[in-house]
Amino acid sequence: MLASSSSGNSTFICTERTRLLVDVGLSKRDVLGRLAAIGESAEDLNAILITHEHSDHVSGLVAVARQLDVPVFITRLTAPSIPWGEYTPRLDCFQAGTSFIIGDIDVDSFTVPHDAIDPVGFCFRTQGIKVGVVTDLGYVPDSIKFHLRGADLLILESNHDLEMLKVGPYPWSVKQRVMGRKGHLSNDVVSEFIGSDLDTSVNTLVLGHLSEHNNHPEIVRSVAARALDRARRSLFTRLVVAEPRGQTEVFTY
Repeated sequence: MLASSSSGNSTFICTERTRLLVDVGLSKRDVLGRLAAIGESAEDLNAILITHEHSDHVSGLVAVARQLDVPVFITRLTAPSIPWGEYTPRLDCFQAGTSFIIGDIDVDSFTVPHDAIDPVGFCFRTQGIKVGVVTDLGYVPDSIKFHLRGADLLILESNHDLEMLKVGPYPWSVKQRVMGRKGHLSNDVVSEFIGSDLDTSVNTLVLGHLSEHNNHPEIVRSVAARALDRARRSLFTRLVVAEPRGQTEVFTY
């Protein structure tokens, strides 16, 4: 994960043959620099995938797509909402809920409950490994639980601590949005998900998209670790918390 927070999001996924970027909520300079830090070149990217149009997921999209001239996979409804300006990249528009193949990676898309035009999450499958990427959702419906079954690595948001949000600096209308059914997952909701719905296949759980005003990595780590303990999963599922404004380690399978 090159970045994962309320200020910017981007995730890099690759095999020996295929290199994908999920969301570009960073500047072109940051994207290129963070890829270089893990020994990757942006010039080797095969495609960019977009979850939704909010700025913390697409702020660097136009600049990066223009330089690299790679296809952008985006839903048909989301594509017109991007301010392309005078440049329009090679768009590969898909219907939310469909599956497609990029190189040697099978991609499954699924709708998520969020206050965007047509937001989606993704699962990536290759060589017997499955990775789930789902952030920016107000709750976890059964349909998403179904899609995440069998994931080896799961990237899930743990956006806010409810008490910090309630007493924090946001206007009440924004607080209501964040807490709503099309907002963001709280630490407590993630804890409940771990206890009742985290698939036994998940050996690495990465919690990200932390609010920089209404959460803290140590709170996320503490709440999730207790949930894993209660579910007797601590020995089988590694917990990683993505620090805001930083990139995570490289996860290798």
